[in-house]
Amino acid sequence: MSDSFQNLFFKFFKFGVVGFSGLVLDFGVTFLAKEVLRWNKYVANSLGFLLASASNYYLNRIWTFHSSDPEIGWQFSKFLIVALIGLLLNNLIIYLLTDRLRLNFYIAKFCAIVLVFFWNFSINYLYTFTG
Repeated sequence: MSDSFQNLFFKFFKFGVVGFSGLVLDFGVTFLAKEVLRWNKYVANSLGFLLASASNYYLNRIWTFHSSDPEIGWQFSKFLIVALIGLLLNNLIIYLLTDRLRLNFYIAKFCAIVLVFFWNFSINYLYTFTG
C-alpha cells in the first residue's frame, strides 16, 4: 500500500471513528428533542446534526487531519458550510425516505447519515482541511 493511499485510508478511518461519536451524539440529542421534548422531527434532526457537526469539527481538526491552521475561524466557517449542505442533504434524504417511501424515521436517519458521511469526508478532505 503506498504511503499516500495509506495516509488517506487512516484519515478516512479516523473520520469514521469521529463520525461514529457524532452519530451517538446526533441520535441522542435527536431522540431527546423529538421523543421527550416533542419537537418537530426536522428541528430535532437539525439540532442533533449541528451539535454533532461542531463536535466532529473539533475532533477532526486535532486528531484526523492534525490541522494547525491559525485561521481557525475561516476553517470552521468552511467546515460549517460543508455541514450545512450536509444537513440539507440529510433532511432531504429523511424526507424522501419517511414521507415518500414510508420508512421508519430512525432507519431513514441512519441511511441519511451514512450517505452524508461520504459527502462530508470528501469535501472536508479536499476543501476544509487542505494545506
